[in-house]
Amino acid sequence: MSGVGKTRIGITLRRNHWFHYSIDYRIGTRYMADYIVDLFKREAMRIPFLRDLLLSDSIYLRSNITFENLEPLSVYLGKPGDPSKHGLPFAEYRRRQTQHRRAEVRSLLDVPEFMEKAREIYAYEHFLCDSGGSLCEVVDSDNPDDLVLKTLSDNTLMLYIRGTEDHARMLIDRFKASPKPMYYQENFLTQKWAEYKSLNDHVADDEVDPDGFAVWGFEQLIYHRIPLYQKLADQCGYTVEAEEVAAITSEKDFLSMVARAIDRGQ
Repeated sequence: MSGVGKTRIGITLRRNHWFHYSIDYRIGTRYMADYIVDLFKREAMRIPFLRDLLLSDSIYLRSNITFENLEPLSVYLGKPGDPSKHGLPFAEYRRRQTQHRRAEVRSLLDVPEFMEKAREIYAYEHFLCDSGGSLCEVVDSDNPDDLVLKTLSDNTLMLYIRGTEDHARMLIDRFKASPKPMYYQENFLTQKWAEYKSLNDHVADDEVDPDGFAVWGFEQLIYHRIPLYQKLADQCGYTVEAEEVAAITSEKDFLSMVARAIDRGQ
């Protein structure tokens, strides 16, 4: 999940001449870039001053996504619920979730191409794929022919960073302090949306508090994903503990952690 230390490891290894391929960055700058900029334009067109400048091509808008700042992607995904609280209609929210799923799959399938680019163009010998927390939602671990899993298994060594219950509570508390949009698998989203409304006096779609659902949904999501992550690790990779990741300060530390996981055979 977001916050377990994937990107921090990426920054550490990047300093040691590793190519850091961020799935979230690829999603936001390639496969959802136009959606994001179009949202900016729609909002700008509501303001007469900016509207005139846009229509005369006097200004242009773009998204400034970085590895450490994915806010434009988060803003686009949004949260469902009450429009007076900046919530999206549920149908529109689902549409954007579908776009994200498609973008994530494409970004994951791009891994071999970027490995080759990293090697041939930039002379990188080492490659790190910093996957999104929703990896477990866009693959079918029961399907041996799942294209994404096959691509990753054939080209990378997959690591699951496993947290403790205390770690899960820390992520939940952090999310409560600053709720952010998340990706939900479609069936899970439909189920949890109905459940949340039922728990809140059968409130209508446009009366749902967006942050309220986001916080409740995140807690549901984190416990839903834990067994999915473990299943992927058992079938396709290895498990490392969050405490091990937190102790990493160098490339040597990282490689030692991976070696220990391989020796454990899990």
